[in-house]
Amino acid sequence: MAYGKRETEGVATLADIEALPEGVVGEIIDGTLYTHARPGGGHVYLGLRLFGELDGPFLLGNPGPGGWWLMVEPGVRAAGSPEFVPDLAGWRRERVATLPERQWTLPPDWVCEILSPSTRAYDLNIKRPFYARLGIRHLWLIDMVSRTLTVSELRDGQWAELGVYTDGDSLIRIPPFEDVELRWGWLWRSLQQAD
Repeated sequence: MAYGKRETEGVATLADIEALPEGVVGEIIDGTLYTHARPGGGHVYLGLRLFGELDGPFLLGNPGPGGWWLMVEPGVRAAGSPEFVPDLAGWRRERVATLPERQWTLPPDWVCEILSPSTRAYDLNIKRPFYARLGIRHLWLIDMVSRTLTVSELRDGQWAELGVYTDGDSLIRIPPFEDVELRWGWLWRSLQQAD
């Protein structure tokens, strides 16, 4: 199932998301309800492995600088969007001192989207410009087909591409987590072992 728009009566609400059938993911962006199938196993596994790499140094500060809240598939609320869900997201603790009890109400400082065949067009054509409008500073796009990571930073309201990394790149340092080397190639090897 590729992504699609769902017709709603007026501006989409959380009730429209709650009414979706099981196995269908919904997000509301600029008042429109978008739906797609739950991600596949490789998509989920790679996201969890990446979270594991970042969690110790940046969430827990062991070993690393700490200073971040990192979440897998957090529900985020923003103007015109009572619910959108990045694959991974992070907030600097200098902006958000405590973990919210419910939904996040400030846009993240960093978002990572994993592009699978069913979500590629949606992530690139809907979510990427939406993230720029929200002022999210760092965007990572992981392409499951080409096995690449594209790192972008928001500059003057536009995405500036800082680099593209392949599964052959072993250790990389990339914003906003450049304080620690990311074992990028290892993440892909672990995915192959999971298949």
